[in-house]
Amino acid sequence: MLVSVLSIISVAFACQKEKPAVTGHASPTEAYKALFAAVKAKDIDAIKKNISKKTIELGKMSMERFKKSEKEAYENGFTATTITDTLPSMRDERVKDNFGALEVWNTQESKWDDVAFVFEDGGWKLGMGDAFSGSYQSPAPGRDFREKEAANAMAK
Repeated sequence: MLVSVLSIISVAFACQKEKPAVTGHASPTEAYKALFAAVKAKDIDAIKKNISKKTIELGKMSMERFKKSEKEAYENGFTATTITDTLPSMRDERVKDNFGALEVWNTQESKWDDVAFVFEDGGWKLGMGDAFSGSYQSPAPGRDFREKEAANAMAK
């Protein structure tokens, strides 16, 4: 009987989905902070390390289509939230499977932006190219969206 129970338990553990090892940024928040630092340092190579492969493709497309230099294509890290001198406020990190999102304060427009992230190559990276290509799936609606939806429901 004990052998049967142990066999069932070992089969159950063997069948569990193995989580990928984290060798890069452990969370979308960490990834955003690293991207922000790279943007402020104007380090294009560091920016590229903090964005997904599809976001790099988006940068290449932007350079070709709009006749931009590499510096111009990557200088803001594909998010207007980096156009500020200090690290902006962040809230409501959400993760589901290999997709993540983080609300970041956009000082230019005085609003919360829901910034997309993907888990790629062992860590979280900005996923604007993934969102642009349609391969990104939001893990859940953001806090800003939920608050606006609640306010609209109360106004009815």
